[in-house]
Amino acid sequence: MPVVTSPTLGPGQFSVPTEPVLQFTVEQYHEMARTGILLDGAPIELLEGWLVRKMTKDPLHALSAGCTLDALADVVGSGWHIRAEGPITTSDSEPEPDVTVVRGNRRAFAERHPRPDEVGLLVEVANTSLERDRGTKKRVYAAAGIPCFWIVNLVDRCVEVYTQPDPTAEPADYRNREEYFPGDNIPVMLDDRTIGTVAVSDLLP
Repeated sequence: MPVVTSPTLGPGQFSVPTEPVLQFTVEQYHEMARTGILLDGAPIELLEGWLVRKMTKDPLHALSAGCTLDALADVVGSGWHIRAEGPITTSDSEPEPDVTVVRGNRRAFAERHPRPDEVGLLVEVANTSLERDRGTKKRVYAAAGIPCFWIVNLVDRCVEVYTQPDPTAEPADYRNREEYFPGDNIPVMLDDRTIGTVAVSDLLP
């Protein structure tokens, strides 16, 4: 195993390993939760095999996430349900998006989290997390083939909509990106058809 070295640090400073330490499978991540190594509700999510600390959510983030959930609830019909901060399970990750539109009945997921083929739309609200959402999170969702991914961008006051995932790209990415601003309406697409629209202004604080 490689020895990780770091420069001398001052008081209160921390180093980031210059080489990978240890990656976990989704199964190992679940086992850590079952055995209590990871406490229920711990501010951690598994991204590409790494345990990543979740970003702190300020009041504006919480407000926007709630407004997004409310707006989508007015559009999404039967056959789907909406989850708030609920995990989804991919081949190497278990992210916890702010809002997820999932196929089927909520009670069908008492024993497991939704898989990518059961997800119609994911939404991340981004303030301090914008770089991560545009980077690691987008890559995870594209690799999993999630058909539509929104970033409610509180920094630039817009909504970034990503569609047409390309899991085979290096790195995985979405082929199509559109931006919507206050005054615009965003089409809500499930199963490749538009089921309604939501106003950008309804999602922003």
